[in-house]
Amino acid sequence: MTVLREKWALRILFNMKLVRTAIPDVIVIEPKIFNDTRGFFYESFNQQAFDEATGTNYQFVQDNHSKSSRGVLRGLHYQLSPKAQGKLVRVVQGEVWDVAVDIRKGSPTFGQWVGEELSADNHKQLWIPPGFAHGFITLSETAEFLYKTTDYYSPEHERAIRWDDPQLAIAWPFCTTDIQISAKDQQALAFSQAEVFENVECSR
Repeated sequence: MTVLREKWALRILFNMKLVRTAIPDVIVIEPKIFNDTRGFFYESFNQQAFDEATGTNYQFVQDNHSKSSRGVLRGLHYQLSPKAQGKLVRVVQGEVWDVAVDIRKGSPTFGQWVGEELSADNHKQLWIPPGFAHGFITLSETAEFLYKTTDYYSPEHERAIRWDDPQLAIAWPFCTTDIQISAKDQQALAFSQAEVFENVECSR
């Protein structure tokens, strides 16, 4: 399936600009940056602002930090219920292209994906709610990637979909021969064979 590309501004809230992507539950967060001769400061997370913007009341319970080299692709990962994870992701060094795939069977955008460039320079964050598969590819020589999750890592609920699944047809911004993936991700299932989320409520 092809990606939906249009997006629209949601609102300015506190020191953050929220932009819904073409899959409305996936939201780009653009913090307000305060620069001066010393450097910069910004509020990277505000629970009240996040709750109001997303209309949710998720609590984040785990923070993860990865470092990847150019061409490394991680994904497409997700956890099944009752350990499904929402993820709030950002980059603090380097640059990645981040992807969310809607795998909620009741969703009008089921099987569609959105991609967003996240970097240490643009300071963007991406909110990916439960019910999505997630992955990214490193565009810079190295990148450090941070993500907050709404549930703990649970190996027995962990699943993966192939990054190059032909039905999803994700347009990764890299030559296939230059992509590096783990042995574990090489064993990921096709989208047509993957376990997905049933009867998940979606934004309209």
